[in-house]
Amino acid sequence: MLQKAEYIWLDGGDVSQLRSKVKVIDLVDGQKPPIWGFDGSSTLQAEGSSSDCVLFPAFTCKNPLEKNSILVLCEVLATSMKPHITNTRQACAKAAKIYENEECWFGLEQEYVLVDILTDRPAGWKLHKDPPAQGDYYCGNGAGIVAGRKIVQEHLDACLEAGLQMCGTNAEVMLGQWEFQIGPLGPVETSDQLWVARFLLQRIAEKYGMTVNYDAKPIEGDWNGSGCHTNFSTQKMRASGGYEECEKACEALGERAEHHIKNYGTGAERRLTGKHETCSYKEFRWGVSDRGASIRIPWQVAQEKRGYIEDRRPNADCDPYVVTRLITETVCG
Repeated sequence: MLQKAEYIWLDGGDVSQLRSKVKVIDLVDGQKPPIWGFDGSSTLQAEGSSSDCVLFPAFTCKNPLEKNSILVLCEVLATSMKPHITNTRQACAKAAKIYENEECWFGLEQEYVLVDILTDRPAGWKLHKDPPAQGDYYCGNGAGIVAGRKIVQEHLDACLEAGLQMCGTNAEVMLGQWEFQIGPLGPVETSDQLWVARFLLQRIAEKYGMTVNYDAKPIEGDWNGSGCHTNFSTQKMRASGGYEECEKACEALGERAEHHIKNYGTGAERRLTGKHETCSYKEFRWGVSDRGASIRIPWQVAQEKRGYIEDRRPNADCDPYVVTRLITETVCG
């Protein structure tokens, strides 16, 4: 039967943006979507004289936004069928395979700000007057306290209908700022699903005349930035008595702190200042129940002596393939 397949991929920008186009395909049950291609010279991935790039299907799910449609998240390959230089998924998959016996799990907390395309202001902000900073916005309710809830609820429903492993959503500490959580899953699976969830959020926001802002510090001043807090554990950390393994993971991450910061998205120097629930990007420290630390160990983990850690440094625009790969390699290597 003929159906629509929306092929999605990451472009070659300094901060990867999602691109997509639709192909009408005729799939037999169990058959995978076919390889396709695109003009890489229009996505910062090729020169015009040799512009063809390959779309290799990597993750497929139902498209909850349209009838008779699927979403096809793709890796970008060169015409040699080798990974394109912008393809970060392959390296993540390689690390996941090397350390598969560690049973790494990730849970990602994606923060973002909804921005009105007509005013270029966050949702709920008046044109010439800012709301009070550090107000009652976190997990708030009511007009003037939150804005954009209809988009947030539609997004959660769409992700669940697509089969993504969503954990929940909440309003964040700035008016118009929200968060959704996805996982726990392996490094590649969590990253695939985060990219698809980002795609669905953009498409739903588009319908309401909103853009999705992933800037690390969307509004200067006494406002929190936007991050992608990354929860991580191995089988040893989750096992009875695994607290020592959690501490070892924190120490290992500290040894490569600078390398991680450089690869955790853009704008760390604006967001990780030591204020607004962050540790300075120039420092590294970890602690129990400390939201001003680089790595937080939740109090339940310290109490139960097993569980997971939260890396609070990744920025909202981070590439999850890079973040999950680095944490896996650093802790398990």
